[in-house]
Amino acid sequence: MQVFSLTPESSAVSAPVISITAIPSMLQNAPVRDARIHNPTASRWSLSLSKRMLDLSVALLVLAVFGLPMLAVALCVRLSSPGPAFFPQQRVGRGGRLFRIYKFRSMTFNSGPAGPSLTRNGDRRITAIGRRLRQLKIDELPQFYNILLGEMSLVGPRPKLPQYAGIVNMPYRPCITGAATLVFRREEEILRDIHPSHLDAFYARHIRPLKARIDVRYMCRASFWSDMRLIGATFLACLEPARTPGVLRNVSSINLAFPIHSARKASATESFETAN
Repeated sequence: MQVFSLTPESSAVSAPVISITAIPSMLQNAPVRDARIHNPTASRWSLSLSKRMLDLSVALLVLAVFGLPMLAVALCVRLSSPGPAFFPQQRVGRGGRLFRIYKFRSMTFNSGPAGPSLTRNGDRRITAIGRRLRQLKIDELPQFYNILLGEMSLVGPRPKLPQYAGIVNMPYRPCITGAATLVFRREEEILRDIHPSHLDAFYARHIRPLKARIDVRYMCRASFWSDMRLIGATFLACLEPARTPGVLRNVSSINLAFPIHSARKASATESFETAN
């Protein structure tokens, strides 16, 4: 799976590309410090009224076409395990403002202490139906309501929890899909051997800086056609089998100084949703 890599010389999104197989070396050279990007620039398209009109049109279409199926999904989630059908959570939006994002609940619900904010492959907190929803990205469909509210867009950086935000005061809305989302679409597989107590530190040190750089490079040169290509790539990625290239399977143990831990030992009683 590939996504476009950007350089500042051109306004078009084109080769060279970042291959998902390059992630291990990228992680190995990631900065040790908790680096964040402040006040990034954006392309004219990223901030345009035309992009906002496209967002509204697509969001209205999706909610009209999938409204009844979404109600059916909500009912299945509600009946398959204790807890609400929807999972709301505070995320960082445009200009650093917090907003409430909506997803279909895909994990066990418990009012007690929560587990790690990040999820890994094989996390036992994920319900049976939640696993399928995540594979097809159906759990993200309620976020088209966030687009209607003007809190999100279609293409750009994913909205993060405050502690995981790698872009400070970003001038554009967080989005449903984006360049970093596609590069790290098997993030849970990368994290599967990291001990739960080290997940946050590993993410901040190795993954967050890369995600932020990929998203900022894309958004400073984004165009209508580059957004269309990313939307198409996202659709195809949702239809692909849930496989990760073999080169990624041992990425968490490549000179990263974090103890590994089997995903099967994760607690099944804690309730939390992924930060992605």
